[in-house]
Amino acid sequence: MHWLADLLAAIGVVLNGIPQGIMAMSLGFAIFPTMFSFIFASAVNGAFGAVAPLSFQAESLALTGKLGRNLRERTSIILGGSIIMLLIGVTGTLTKIVAILGNNIMAGMMAGVGIMLAKIALGMAKDERLTGWLSVGLAAITYLVTKDLVWTIVISVVGSSLAAVFIEHYRAELPEHVTARRFIFTKPTISLRVVRGALSLACLNIGANISYGLITGQMTGQKPNPVDLNLLTGTQALADMGTSLLGGAPVEAIISATASAPEPVVAGVMMMLIMAAILAIGWLPKLGKYVPSASIAGFLFILGTVVIFPENATAALHGADGTVAAITLVVTAVADPFAGLLSGAALKFILPLIGLGV
Repeated sequence: MHWLADLLAAIGVVLNGIPQGIMAMSLGFAIFPTMFSFIFASAVNGAFGAVAPLSFQAESLALTGKLGRNLRERTSIILGGSIIMLLIGVTGTLTKIVAILGNNIMAGMMAGVGIMLAKIALGMAKDERLTGWLSVGLAAITYLVTKDLVWTIVISVVGSSLAAVFIEHYRAELPEHVTARRFIFTKPTISLRVVRGALSLACLNIGANISYGLITGQMTGQKPNPVDLNLLTGTQALADMGTSLLGGAPVEAIISATASAPEPVVAGVMMMLIMAAILAIGWLPKLGKYVPSASIAGFLFILGTVVIFPENATAALHGADGTVAAITLVVTAVADPFAGLLSGAALKFILPLIGLGV
């Protein structure tokens, strides 16, 4: 009966990913070409026995939506970030970057991302008050009761969406390029905003691949940790690189419950293939018409304030580089991950060279 447990774990992660897929549509990303990212990642994981799957990730979507003003800028940011991550994955420098900067500074950057997500969630709630605040309230209550992110996202998204549909008579008309079951080439553009966005997205993915990848590996109970961070980084980069040119959404590393299934590789592959089928058939756009973007506000708020921030802030502020990590945290929260890591690196390495310390 292992296959049934694997299937249930896969379905649980799919349920977690669907609202974030709807968030991707609200940002203008095309859904149909994104299925190839899931197919590609499932093939790589199946071939190499990798336990860490890819899926829609709220952090990367929120950051890309904040930094890019339109679809062309957002897909260009994803393309640039994926090129950077591919170089990092191929050269095997992911763990070296962390070793150079230190765990404190990386944790400070991730804690800053937690605050950034909370700010985005509250902004959504202010813009769409009924849906947004109801989503935040339902998410807070559900997480306090269950301590389970899957239940948190399901109840907050479904509850706030039902309220929007039946009270406000919400029904969105998604742009044609979002729902079209064909490929539309999106010409990349380059600007200071795009370059900075690509660097910020790469910085976020460095932290996410290490933390989420290793956590997923720990959930398998296998020692040593079975996650190959370079393989995960290369897979994610190649998946994003292809779909970004077709206007598709990014798929990134996640903390996946499939790792705790009896056959974690099989469960992860099943999850990605199920998600690819949902995108290919066109079910996600049909759901998206009745799910406001602000319905994800509660999940983003809990993810940022309760899941990401406390653990990373605690790790950041303990140790010799605690002050530098705190500054990295604040700069990331008010600006972006690239500015945060850049300020942390400058304080750690440049100030001692000129005889100053923090």
